[in-house]
Amino acid sequence: MATKKLQRPMFSDTNCGSLLQDLELIWDEVGASDGEREKMLLQLEQECLEVYRRKVDQANLSRARLHQLLADSEAELEHLISALGERSFVGRPEKQTGTLKEQLAAIAPALGDLRKKKEERVKKFMDVQVQIQSICAEIAGNLNVNDLCTTPKVDEHDLSLKKLDEFHDQLQELHREKNDRLQKVFDYVNTVHALSAVMGLDFSKIVSEVHPSLDDSAGNQSKSISNDTLAKLAETVESLKEEKQRRLQKIQELGTTLIELWNLMDITMGEQKHFDHVTCYISASVDEVSMPRALASNIIDQAEVEVKRLDRLKAGKMKQLLHKKQTELEEIYRKAHMEIDTNSAQEKIMAMIDSGTINHSDLLASMDDQIAKAKEEALSRKEIMEKVDKWMAACEEESWLEDYNRDENRYSVSRGAHINLKRAERARVIVNKIPALVDSLMGKTRAWEEERGTTFFYDEVPLLAMLDEYNMMRQEREEEKLRLRDKKRLQGQLANEPEPIFVAKPTPHRQLSTKRSTGLRANGNSVDATPLNRRLSLGVQQTGMNGVNPARQGLSVQRDGKREHNRSMIPRNYFSLSKEDSASQPSANGSTVSSP
Repeated sequence: MATKKLQRPMFSDTNCGSLLQDLELIWDEVGASDGEREKMLLQLEQECLEVYRRKVDQANLSRARLHQLLADSEAELEHLISALGERSFVGRPEKQTGTLKEQLAAIAPALGDLRKKKEERVKKFMDVQVQIQSICAEIAGNLNVNDLCTTPKVDEHDLSLKKLDEFHDQLQELHREKNDRLQKVFDYVNTVHALSAVMGLDFSKIVSEVHPSLDDSAGNQSKSISNDTLAKLAETVESLKEEKQRRLQKIQELGTTLIELWNLMDITMGEQKHFDHVTCYISASVDEVSMPRALASNIIDQAEVEVKRLDRLKAGKMKQLLHKKQTELEEIYRKAHMEIDTNSAQEKIMAMIDSGTINHSDLLASMDDQIAKAKEEALSRKEIMEKVDKWMAACEEESWLEDYNRDENRYSVSRGAHINLKRAERARVIVNKIPALVDSLMGKTRAWEEERGTTFFYDEVPLLAMLDEYNMMRQEREEEKLRLRDKKRLQGQLANEPEPIFVAKPTPHRQLSTKRSTGLRANGNSVDATPLNRRLSLGVQQTGMNGVNPARQGLSVQRDGKREHNRSMIPRNYFSLSKEDSASQPSANGSTVSSP
């Protein structure tokens, strides 16, 4: 649109011209000089220029304001578009043309829409930030959100939907965390309620000490979900669980003690039923105990009173019970051939009971531990003891076989002779297995001693020493047999040679009797004592070097110039000779008697 050109106003009859004519008439009438008239006209022209200049300045100022307003509007429009993230805003005007007022009029609708959108967006930001602040305050432990002095500030430089979505995501995350915390609080509170019911405790008092809002009876709507509340609840639950465990353990101990006392003193079933609520939880786990007041303090107190009453009644029977357990322990040691000081143990137990310095339950437990250890020790010796029994039985069979071989009428036709014959056959098989049995027994004994680092005693005698003594005696006996055979053969040769004509016949010497008392057998028979004494002397030297008292081991000892054996610790046939020993003994007339 073409701009209309402004023209300088001319003096005319209708305006300034008529006024100038009136002024000239006045000057004529007054008689003003030409100079005065020129001066006045010049003044009028200056004043007109001043008025024009003021008007132009005002117009320039107005135009500048319009330019500034247009620039501010465009800047605000760009800012709103940027802050709201409306880069594709459809109401945005194209490149503007025309007057300033036309440009302002064109941008005003878009600016108004954006301003309205901004107000709505700010309100949305405010709402979501208030909710975020509220939940954060709850998590922080401040339930009175209305008391908050600070109002969330909205960042008007970024009001985009993306930013709003971030706040919404944060709000959703806080909602989830709040729900999780509420669930934890409810779970803790329910657990506290259950534990309090089982132990007969005041639930309201317990949760109120954690936080007043947790008590439903107080009428609070919102529950505290702060970290401090959760931590206190967790600590309370843990403390209650420990208390429940402690009370259950106490109940179980009391129940076990009651049953032991009932069994000990033969309490009637009618009296026992009064405490079924105590004994029924002896083998129960913590989670299985859920009955209300099952672990109440008064229940425990009643059980403790009953236990004390029964404790006072059992004092008279305790000695009898402990004597029974001591007898059981001694029987285990006796069967396992282990050493135990019976008299001192009995006296010590009775002294402790009389003095009252030890708890009866502890004493029973100690006796049970001793019995368990004794059984364990006997079990570890079981295999060796079985072999020892086999060895002892084989030695008895060996002794019987030697007695049988010395019997001159063993092959006679008599009643029961065939039975002895069959037994002799079996005995020979068993005797032939003795060396292997002894070697196996020595190996297992050494392995047992190496494993446990102690000596294997059999009735207070080291078993290896007994086996070594047996091997030595068996070896010496075999040597004695060979020597007697050689002697018998030599005597036979001398008996077959002719006597010299002119040599006086020597007087036959009296031979040693087979009933010589220096070498009594375990079965009452007698043997030559010379090799036996030599053997026992070697046994004393061997065991003496190991620091073992031969008298306690049942080995050979020197007493009044003679060697003896503790026969209760050594098999009978230790002191017996074989068939060849007895068969080769010389008779009273100097000849030898051979078994058929």
